[in-house]
Amino acid sequence: MRHSFISQKSNALLLIIDLQAGLEPVINDFGLAVNQTEKLIKAAKALDIPYLFTEQNPTKLGKSSEQLLPFITGTNCYHKIHFSACLEVQFNNLLAGSNRKQIVVTGTESHVCVLQTCLDLIANGYQVFVVEDAIASRNEKHKELAIKQLLAAGAIISCTESVIFQWLEKAGTDQFRALLQLIK
Repeated sequence: MRHSFISQKSNALLLIIDLQAGLEPVINDFGLAVNQTEKLIKAAKALDIPYLFTEQNPTKLGKSSEQLLPFITGTNCYHKIHFSACLEVQFNNLLAGSNRKQIVVTGTESHVCVLQTCLDLIANGYQVFVVEDAIASRNEKHKELAIKQLLAAGAIISCTESVIFQWLEKAGTDQFRALLQLIK
């Protein structure tokens, strides 16, 4: 039995919320959030963990960051208009269809779409892991407040490296050697 604060690859889904090119100029640490998210996506791909993108009103805010576009397929990107992705019926159907209960979250803005989506995920029975070094806001104080709210609501706050090592579970495997390059 593993502790419930450990993200397990057999039960995890990576959710990338609104890391869109149109937000890049105004978001503090946008580049860091994108870089860390890319590491998580590469780990998820190597470990057969599903991942899903959301894009908030892409006609106004643009597509996801160019760095992340190669990871978007025709079926893993959901366009939304609500701040909480959970207010979108089709998004909820995608999540339910994954049969994953641990949602590992990255994205922007920490205090708006990330916060509202995570709170609704928790309300709907999902276990939420917020990757602190892969979320961002325009204002660092807003990110800090969002993290405090998420902690109080029951989210697990983690970091990219912790999540990857949790998914790997052990050293000495081919997957470990391949993914070790992501965190060096």
